[in-house]
Amino acid sequence: MEIQRKSGISYEEFMEEHHNPGIPVIFTDATKVWKANGLFTPDWFRENYPDKESDVINKDTGKPYKMTEVMDLAEQSSEEKLAPYPLTFNITKEIPEMLDLLLPLNLGYAKPNWLEDKSFKRGNWGGIIELFVGGPGGKFPYVHKDYYHLSAWINQLYGEKLFTVFPRGQEKYLYATEKNQWRSEVNVFNPDLEKHPEFKNATPISFKVSAGETLYIPFGIWHTAHSLTPTISVAFDQLNSKNFPLFMNDVWNFKKESSKPKAVAAYLYALASGMGCRLKETIKA
Repeated sequence: MEIQRKSGISYEEFMEEHHNPGIPVIFTDATKVWKANGLFTPDWFRENYPDKESDVINKDTGKPYKMTEVMDLAEQSSEEKLAPYPLTFNITKEIPEMLDLLLPLNLGYAKPNWLEDKSFKRGNWGGIIELFVGGPGGKFPYVHKDYYHLSAWINQLYGEKLFTVFPRGQEKYLYATEKNQWRSEVNVFNPDLEKHPEFKNATPISFKVSAGETLYIPFGIWHTAHSLTPTISVAFDQLNSKNFPLFMNDVWNFKKESSKPKAVAAYLYALASGMGCRLKETIKA
């Protein structure tokens, strides 16, 4: 699997060559439609949202990191003194005034996206819009597939990251944890082949994503990231008829851990929401 960089491609080309077959791609110009493109810097966030609270708790104070602290940590991070990674903000909840800078959210490619429908928003299925901030040396703590088999859109707006992806079907080599089949036990940055001997058969693909570029990761693709510089990105997920069957399996499997009655209620709600989205698409067609 080769990760291609593309610019100026049509929606139809994206669907045929990447969405439908499930092949990642890097768009070099998709975020040009956003006002946020070229705007975001650590200083810009310090000036505009200094006191916004992140989703990450400072272990020393017991309080969430504020934006100014987050940007300071990202810029001061080093291999010797790593900043927490990732430092995230739920944009919709914590910084809703930013949303106007991210229109159209779908970039003209991430459509249809049922997570934008009111029914799925009420269901809280993980389809939030997140601001990710990291510092040099910061690594995502594990290789994973996105929860609920959602497809991921990662828009790098400042700095540079090194991504590593694995094709579908490599769960055996990645030692997916028994409880969380979406998460790998292997530290791919420093694998222990005595503990995980099958990892030698995995086929990692690493590549850089720079400011102004967008990485599309289809559902079921294992991936992780490593910040090479101070980085700022905006990420969101996508759900539609392509990944809906696997999404429904996850709804049942995740919710039944709490209780079967809750799982039944969540499953029926998600099923009705999906049927409603399909109906709307049929009417539009």
